[in-house]
Amino acid sequence: MQAREMKVPGVFEFVPRTFPDDRGMFAAPFQEAVFVEAVGHPLHVAQTNHSVSRRGTIRGLHFADVPPGQAKYVHVARGLLLDVVVDLRVGSPTFGRWDAVIVDAKLGNAIYVPEGVGHAAMALEDDTTMHYLCSKGFNPKAEHGITPTDPALGLPWPDDIAPVLSEKDATAPTLAEALEAGLLPRYDACTAWYAQLRGE
Repeated sequence: MQAREMKVPGVFEFVPRTFPDDRGMFAAPFQEAVFVEAVGHPLHVAQTNHSVSRRGTIRGLHFADVPPGQAKYVHVARGLLLDVVVDLRVGSPTFGRWDAVIVDAKLGNAIYVPEGVGHAAMALEDDTTMHYLCSKGFNPKAEHGITPTDPALGLPWPDDIAPVLSEKDATAPTLAEALEAGLLPRYDACTAWYAQLRGE
């Protein structure tokens, strides 16, 4: 398995070897040893989430209060996903920066999104099936969103696909509004949390 850090520090893409044969394909999208070597600590899994989306569906841009936040390890069991991450950590040298990658069931790749980083994803095919591991369970009081169509962010949604949003995501605040309201995680709190996860 290969690992690479993306443009938002702490976010990693993992690409496993795939083993196709006349029955289909096998891959191991999560491998703990490679994960720990890249990230610096194990992934505690408190909940797994599973969603099936039609083409154009955008889920996000979501994040949670830190500490403890909610880290995610995202892969696709079927279809194609445009996965987008945004650095929402106030005080981070890369605050407001985004990066994106295609997560492809045929490739078997996965994305790790650490606490404090916003996550959004668009299904590029009907019946795209996203499965992700979460470091903490669902806590509605601690979870927040930013509208994924915030023009100031300029996220790379394809022009030829009409976005499909939940009412909650469509009416979420912009990045500037969330910053003004004090909703965003602080970079120092995030880095302290990462150090705790590493046992420092």
